[in-house]
Amino acid sequence: MVQDVFEGTINGIRERAGNAALEEIAVALNIRQDYYQVETSIVVNETINTSEMVSRFSGIPVPKNKAVVGGNTFSHESGIHQDGVLKNPLTYENITPELVGVKIPLVKLSGRHAFVEKLRELALGFTEEDIKPLFAKFKALADKK
Repeated sequence: MVQDVFEGTINGIRERAGNAALEEIAVALNIRQDYYQVETSIVVNETINTSEMVSRFSGIPVPKNKAVVGGNTFSHESGIHQDGVLKNPLTYENITPELVGVKIPLVKLSGRHAFVEKLRELALGFTEEDIKPLFAKFKALADKK
């Protein structure tokens, strides 16, 4: 049986309980196309933007522990975790942050590798000699936060 219509929620917001979360269904259909064999026109990398817009307009904050769109979904404060995710995103997660439009932030426990990757992502010109003092300044600032 083929369904052309799906009724769901964004951020779990709907007039009653029991409706499936669109963001979770969209990601599942995207990462498991081999299993579900379904194609959609959902723009998955706009998931976070859509979630934030719904939250802003509704006045209902997204719970930090909400699957896919919650603030803790891609939280890796441990430098070793961030390093593992940078080397192979599937080490700690079954979806990549980029899939849903998230960028991994630098935090006080971020390691040197994550710091250098962020410098590259921002297209900041730097040399190997610049890294040590820049990283030290970042750590000092992050510890104050």
